[in-house]
Amino acid sequence: MTTRTTDRTVSTWNGEVTLTFRVAGSGPALVYLHPAAGPGWDPFLDLLAGHYTVYAPEFPGTTPGDPHAIHRIDTLWDAVLIYEQALRELGVEGAVLVGQSFGGMLAAELAAAYPGMFSRVVLLDPIGLWDDEHPVANWMTTPAPALPALLFADPAGPAAQAMLAMPDDPEAVILAQAQLVWNMGATGKLCWPIPDRGLRKRLHRISAPTLIVWGEDDALVSSFYADEFVRGIADSRAVIIPDCGHIPQVEQTEATWDVVSSFLGIG
Repeated sequence: MTTRTTDRTVSTWNGEVTLTFRVAGSGPALVYLHPAAGPGWDPFLDLLAGHYTVYAPEFPGTTPGDPHAIHRIDTLWDAVLIYEQALRELGVEGAVLVGQSFGGMLAAELAAAYPGMFSRVVLLDPIGLWDDEHPVANWMTTPAPALPALLFADPAGPAAQAMLAMPDDPEAVILAQAQLVWNMGATGKLCWPIPDRGLRKRLHRISAPTLIVWGEDDALVSSFYADEFVRGIADSRAVIIPDCGHIPQVEQTEATWDVVSSFLGIG
């Protein structure tokens, strides 16, 4: 059963950007940063909401009805400042920070820019680093039929099919596809054509205990990068999830939950 969420908005960037948060659950604060495809809610977030108040911001431009917010952001640093301001407005300093893929990169940048702002950090297959021998796949130009194999170890499996399913109504399908394309463009503005904005030289600033979780069969961002993140973050460790692609919390929810809940100290 999906947890009931409510929306909360915060005005930032001198009133030019309104950041929308999906909020659910109760307990200590946890901030979840979504991947490049845009905001969504999956069973993993339901599990987190059973122990935390989850604050899931929608990256500017990905909120339905407010697509042009992305035009107010020129650089990754703009986004970091906008998120920091919004989180302080919400009063969630000391929160757990979780980021997936694009959201993992943004989470790492936030934790590096503001050491001490978060109690713990969880990075799920984050982008943000680059090695010429292990190039990150160009997801923005990958044809739609090839995306499942890029994201999932088993693209025909139930997890992949559920996540990639489209609405039954033909008009809703068109709207969903258009929203996805726009979301990819909005987030891609900060990581096109190579998702490396110098994060490697800032990772050492992350002081919160950090868990890096990676799908062993990630075809988008090689699990090679798990050790690269560990090398950069002093108090960190990596866990590789077998039989799993780029989205471990969806494809291997139970295994990912076991690792993350242990790290967070929850039952």
